[in-house]
Amino acid sequence: MTAIEITGEMLVGARSVRGAQGVVHAINPATGETMAPAFGGGSAKDVDEACTLAMLAFDAYRATGLEQRAGFLEAIAQGILDLGDALVERVMSESGLPRGRVEGERGRTVGQLKLFASLVREGRWLDVTLDSALPERKPAPRPDLRMQKIPLGPVAVFGASNFPLAFSVAGGDTASALAAGCPVVAKSHPSHLGTSELVGRVIQKAVSDCGLPEGVFSLVVGEGNAVGEALVAHPAIQAVGFTGSRRGGRALVAIAAGRDVPIPVFAEMSSINPVFLLPGALSQRAEAIAQGLADSATLGTGQFCTKPGIVIGIEGAEFERFEQAAKTAIEAKTATTMLNSGIHRAYEHGVAQWDGEGKVNKLASGQAAAPLACAGQPTLFATKAQHFLTTPVLMEEVFGPTTLLIACKDVEEMIAVAEHLSGQLTATLHLVDGDVEIARRLLPVLERKAGRILANGFPTGVEVSYAMVHGGPFPATSDSRVTSVGATAIERWLRPVCYQDLPTALLPEPLQNGNPLHLWRLVDGKLQQP
Repeated sequence: MTAIEITGEMLVGARSVRGAQGVVHAINPATGETMAPAFGGGSAKDVDEACTLAMLAFDAYRATGLEQRAGFLEAIAQGILDLGDALVERVMSESGLPRGRVEGERGRTVGQLKLFASLVREGRWLDVTLDSALPERKPAPRPDLRMQKIPLGPVAVFGASNFPLAFSVAGGDTASALAAGCPVVAKSHPSHLGTSELVGRVIQKAVSDCGLPEGVFSLVVGEGNAVGEALVAHPAIQAVGFTGSRRGGRALVAIAAGRDVPIPVFAEMSSINPVFLLPGALSQRAEAIAQGLADSATLGTGQFCTKPGIVIGIEGAEFERFEQAAKTAIEAKTATTMLNSGIHRAYEHGVAQWDGEGKVNKLASGQAAAPLACAGQPTLFATKAQHFLTTPVLMEEVFGPTTLLIACKDVEEMIAVAEHLSGQLTATLHLVDGDVEIARRLLPVLERKAGRILANGFPTGVEVSYAMVHGGPFPATSDSRVTSVGATAIERWLRPVCYQDLPTALLPEPLQNGNPLHLWRLVDGKLQQP
């Protein structure tokens, strides 16, 4: 691909549009420097044009063949790779993330697109179901009933602050929505304006190269909340994908619920990802668990939604041994750049709030680094379970490289802490064979609280696969029935339609008797392979 120039424009269908509502710049978080070019902010009119194009494209796009749609996703993946170092370097400058992390995230983004291309070709997500007519059935005949899932309509996707590629313009929300047959109107995260334009132009080109309607994809830019609010409120938009703060997610949910026709918002918002240290595991490997905790809590400057935010154990000599090892491990960690000044300020505020709690002890701070505009210094705190249970602020996510150790009097108090937790993306158990009975008591509680339960690991690192669940009860997400990572993320953008006694000439291809698309189908209650 020819090198793509970053122009500071929005992408409204096939057009490049210079926004006229103020000027927005990306900021290098490591240096504080303003980055070129200046981006023009979009308006409600720009949002309306993008959404109207998406609605006009919807029926044509959802009617595309599975092979064409899969090829479209693969064209986006290849286009991202073709950007080469230009993309990697822009992401590094806009996010402060190191090269290895950015290249890894690029690989994940490309992998997600390819996974959904494969999923589209399989067609199992259509859930094709046929119940044959039973005209002789008594006391009443059964009609011919056929069901498949269809896409909801145009989807609004908000780029995330902590994943400039994998949860952004061509990230999992966009990939799964396009796979389902939904046009996407994406909004750039203000920290990643250049990155978003580069990736957006790749998608725009893929739309054209694959012969799709221009409204299949648009990219809007805006400072503040006005553009995002207009996007969620637009009547053409039928669902929203969002990864960010609880306050931001709840605001979008409120706008969507207040529409004349409410729509779903699939928002991933906040999680403190508890880690439970059971006695046998602590006795056998306290130091190893402590080092793993420090590595996980400071990975990416603690800016992963799955960062282990609290660690729960039973007080005594083994927990003290673990605490000392964790303190040593955190003190060896060095401050690194946070994603932007707003996240840095929020982290500093959260750490200060914990530090100001009388019954919370600050155990350790990591090493300061060379002057950085947004340096996130690792910290470690400790408290007793009784204080945690009666102090709401300790339940709030502190987004950054800090963790709170919680000492319980006994197993009963550990279970009380688990019951006290709100919804979480993850919960982790460190255990050995001798801990199974305690784990068996905790497991039903954690199943109610979390979307993913781990044993003897740490929650940072979310595999993009068929079985992965990256979701959980509120406030981890706004809808615990779905996931934002993995193959089943496509379910968010679909709804079932039943066709009763339709003539063969009107039946969609997946429902026709000859199974022309060679799909797996459920026929009269029995699964049939193509």
